[in-house]
Amino acid sequence: MSIANFYTFLTIMAICAVIVFFCLYFVDAGYGKFYNSKWGPSINNRLGWVLMEAPVFVAMLILWLCSNRRGDATRLVFLLLFELHYFQRSFIFPLLIRGESRMPVSIILMGVLFNTLNAFMQGGWLFYVSPVDMYPPEWLHSFPFFAGTLLFFAGMFINIQSDSIIRNLRQPGDTAHYLPTAGMFRYVSSANYFGEVLEWTGFAILTWSWAGAVFALWTFANLGPRAARIHKRYQQEFPTQFDAKKVKRIIPLLY
Repeated sequence: MSIANFYTFLTIMAICAVIVFFCLYFVDAGYGKFYNSKWGPSINNRLGWVLMEAPVFVAMLILWLCSNRRGDATRLVFLLLFELHYFQRSFIFPLLIRGESRMPVSIILMGVLFNTLNAFMQGGWLFYVSPVDMYPPEWLHSFPFFAGTLLFFAGMFINIQSDSIIRNLRQPGDTAHYLPTAGMFRYVSSANYFGEVLEWTGFAILTWSWAGAVFALWTFANLGPRAARIHKRYQQEFPTQFDAKKVKRIIPLLY
């Protein structure tokens, strides 16, 4: 694929992200807190997460292995960071899920489609389309790499910590709803989503790529509306505990 065609692909993906952002303010993606049988047949939530997230982990490995740039040290570091996230998301996070919740097959298939396209965005740029000399070994000492990597790991920490806080709100057998208030939940009602947005913003900076920027945009487009719905639900369920003026939805101090 030529670089011109690749940028056309990124433009289409960015436009789709904006459309999805607005659509999700009117339609709840039916998984997790908003599971709904209207989305069709469903399977166990743990298996659903593996099936949805694992394809991007595998696709990036294939794109790297088939590239003549697979020996490039800087691009290998990018790959390891990307795969670190998706190994945790595909094979560790599902094992930690409690309860017997369900995930619609339709949601899984949409997730697989996006994740595959994202593998082509990130892997296509890093291993095929970007200028061969764009990422010399010196890049690993550059300001974008240092700043982006710091944000990436900060976001990963916040995401994993926040998921743990949510999981441990209930004791085994308890079905009540509780308001998370620890960690970054002091500042945003969807701290786990904030962590993920921060993580992929960091990846966009450390690779200094439009492909990374479009993925960061997609992350916010997908999670921002969902965070708004969760924020509203907390206001309704915990009217005396939840301070909506102090706690933002997904971006501290802003939104």
